Amino acid sequence: MSSELYQRNRDRHPPAYSPEYKSSVLRSPRNAPISLQNSLSEITGPVFSSSELGPLDNDLILNYAKQGMPIGERIIVHGYVRDENGQPVRNTLVEVWQANAGGRYRHKKDQYLAPIDPNFGGCGRMLTDDKGYYVFRTIKPGPYPWRNRVNDWRPAHIHFSLSGDAFAQRLITQMYFEGDPLIAQCPIVRSINNDDAVRSLISVLDKSASVQLDSLAYRFDLVLRGHRATLFENRLQGKA
Repeated sequence: MSSELYQRNRDRHPPAYSPEYKSSVLRSPRNAPISLQNSLSEITGPVFSSSELGPLDNDLILNYAKQGMPIGERIIVHGYVRDENGQPVRNTLVEVWQANAGGRYRHKKDQYLAPIDPNFGGCGRMLTDDKGYYVFRTIKPGPYPWRNRVNDWRPAHIHFSLSGDAFAQRLITQMYFEGDPLIAQCPIVRSINNDDAVRSLISVLDKSASVQLDSLAYRFDLVLRGHRATLFENRLQGKA
């Protein structure tokens, strides 16, 4: 493993100060970021074990159900987590959280008038396998209004947190659904000035992975920062 990670590609990340996204005005830094050399605290990371996860942690349809099934469209989300060299990121913790089918979170500060679903918690977690693959079941979240401008609505989305195998690989992002007209209107999405970067946040319908008469599936691949290892014939040296 190399001693450092690739520097972030700032062209693919939104600026911290995006006035159309109002909350960024007060929380964006006033000074330019300082680039520091990676140290041991950045190039190492937490190690997770399957024994730390529950059997239903990756099944958001069942992991909070008490007196019946949650309401809404049943879906499967799956994909691969790789680094910038195309290598699988194995045994990384993938955490997800979301609103219910009506667009409401199970959180005391969410006061949207949509009802709470008593059988849906809206959060889950899983580990990637040796190929960097992850999968979970859930209910497709609904859009919801938010107090940015007078009539702004968030597109349907699922929040992702990935640990990677180094602290500097940590990624927190959101996944959207292809074909949603609210994506192009969202001030958060519009703060990203790179079309390829926006497309990387949108999952695609994958009927090959759907369950007949049960659930549609969406494919969502993620890329984390890679280690600056020596490349040989487009592969990491010493690896197949």
